[in-house]
Amino acid sequence: MLTVALAALRTRWTTLIGTFVALALGVGLIATMGLGLASTFDAPDREPQRFAASPAVVMGKDTLTVPVRRGASTAQVTQRLAHPHPVDSELLSDLRALGPVAPAGRQATGSGGPDAVGVDAPVADVRRVVGDRAQVLTGDDRRRADPSTEQDAEALLTVNALLGTAAGITAFVSVFVVSSTFAFAVALRRREFGLLRTAGATPGQLRRLLLTEAAVVGTLASAAGCALGHWGAPHLAQLLVDGEAAPSWFTIRPVAWPLHAAFWTGPAVALAGVWAASRRAGRTGPAEALREADVDTGVLPPVRRLLGFALLAGAVFLMTKSLVTDASGLLKRKTYTTQPMVLITAAALLAPLLVRPSTRLLRLPGATGMLVRANTAASLRRTAAVAAPVLITVALAGSVLGSAMTVSQARAAEAREHTRADLVVTGEDLKGLEARPVPGAVLSASASTAVFVREEGTALIRSQARAVDDAKTLAAVERLPVVAGDLRDLDDRSIVVNEEWERHTVGATVRVWLGDGRPVSLRIAAVLAIGTGNNGAYVTAANAPTAPVDRIDVRLAPGADRAAVTAALRDTGGTVRSTDRWLAATHPRTSPQTRLGLIVVLGIALVYTALALANTLLMAGSVRSTELNALRLAGATRSQVLGVVAGETLFAVGLGSVLGMAVTAVNLAGLGAALATLSAPVTVAVQWPVVGGTAGACAVVAVAAAMAPKAVRHG
Repeated sequence: MLTVALAALRTRWTTLIGTFVALALGVGLIATMGLGLASTFDAPDREPQRFAASPAVVMGKDTLTVPVRRGASTAQVTQRLAHPHPVDSELLSDLRALGPVAPAGRQATGSGGPDAVGVDAPVADVRRVVGDRAQVLTGDDRRRADPSTEQDAEALLTVNALLGTAAGITAFVSVFVVSSTFAFAVALRRREFGLLRTAGATPGQLRRLLLTEAAVVGTLASAAGCALGHWGAPHLAQLLVDGEAAPSWFTIRPVAWPLHAAFWTGPAVALAGVWAASRRAGRTGPAEALREADVDTGVLPPVRRLLGFALLAGAVFLMTKSLVTDASGLLKRKTYTTQPMVLITAAALLAPLLVRPSTRLLRLPGATGMLVRANTAASLRRTAAVAAPVLITVALAGSVLGSAMTVSQARAAEAREHTRADLVVTGEDLKGLEARPVPGAVLSASASTAVFVREEGTALIRSQARAVDDAKTLAAVERLPVVAGDLRDLDDRSIVVNEEWERHTVGATVRVWLGDGRPVSLRIAAVLAIGTGNNGAYVTAANAPTAPVDRIDVRLAPGADRAAVTAALRDTGGTVRSTDRWLAATHPRTSPQTRLGLIVVLGIALVYTALALANTLLMAGSVRSTELNALRLAGATRSQVLGVVAGETLFAVGLGSVLGMAVTAVNLAGLGAALATLSAPVTVAVQWPVVGGTAGACAVVAVAAAMAPKAVRHG
């Protein structure tokens, strides 16, 4: 069978070149994204910089460790504190008695003490003196005291999220398109299969022939794809660095597992794509196969129909379940980029059901229009194969970009609704207002902090919070979405939470750890709606004493001198802006990093779609010589033949675009329902220029590829 398969490959290499290119490119994309993703798991090894000359570094405690349940046992969970502890003066005196202490260079936030010091003394003596009052770092662990260590971790987390999303979408697009291309390539050979069956080939032999061909093509394409991915990964890293989506030191690390994963994905996808088609070809009798070569029948077998409707029901169930149990989850990037994939797959599987009903709705004049409708209805496989990559690209462009813009605009609108302030002052450590109030203005100063809560005994949750100096001025300046309780009841023994907390009943007591790690029990004074995720907790400044004031919301009194108030606020050392300008600066529609990530994802999908369309239509056109010659012999002119081919192609692209926009509409409708459920502003943003441009680009590529084969142009 291997000999027959290799002979068939040598004879039909022009037909299989399209599937080879599609698979090689798919494996290359998976390898590229995998190598990039693997490079984000660890920061590069660096020598300690800040205290490189000190054998030991003493650093204040910067983590909170809490026991949680893990089945029948317990485990320790660690979170980074919002306000790390300083090295206090008493400990500094004890350390100076051991030996020289290197200057800290920076102070712990709001504490007045250093966050870390280097000690030139024996490590054992340093550990004995420090005890449990702080941390002692030695060797490579001294890098934890470098400011770049935390920055590197945050940068890697951002790149990891971006490449993780891109890798997931790339893998989905690659598998989807390659499977479709392989299945269509097999479908084009039905006449050949009929002849083989007539010559005595058994169904098993036919299936083994196709699977052997797929394995050979898949293996060769995977090897080429891995080489392409190994070449392309450094270019991807440089693109991310140039776009400031990755730190300047980010490079591709020499790891092998992404290449192994990508390589074995190729044959697996090739075999999966050809499996169903090979079984269908093996079950077809000789005469039936020859008859079926002209008009497609049995394109939607019961298994495909059942799977399509099952995925459709699954997509509806997942969205409904999310709306009922965790509407805020629909606003997360991983959710709104992956959930449309189920609906896209369902639409692609069921697309042949819509071809013939759609042709009946199509009204084109003359003989050309009649032939377009008839050929489209007869060639269901070709129409579905062209529509599939268009569907996935339009759906991803509309759903992913539309969802990102919808969430960003909802957050900006929510921030606008939640403030009554006329001016906003921002800075790292605002001071000077305690001794001299500003006439004609109500000021609400707050600091960024965090609180930690153990929920259900199994998880330690960090919640962003604001520490306010006075609850009554907060209520006067802000318009927070209170669903229970009263903001003005907030005091040093209470907290404001949102509905996402496990315990959110007014008057109930909740045990939390503050931003500096202190455990306290606080009474719930008020409860906020969840919103888009920016409605965090509120505590008083007494519960975050080391948190520096970084924002002052200012509401002007009627008749107040705005210029005088602005001049007085500049004494704080911060930046004074109008509320609109502050919102524009802090709540942009999309960040540059998010924008670059979306461009990478959608650009990959569009390029891959263009190649898949070209491959499919070149393969289809190469076997249409008999059909088109018969049309010419019947009296059709060259322009009429080209018009028929272009019309069929545009119909398939249009069908894919309509299905893609339908998927987009469903996903954005679900996102809008989630925003309404969360009491957030519903601002659905449909990116019509992007969707229209994507569909137009697909149409141009498809028509150009459909006209390219010699059988179409000359007969």
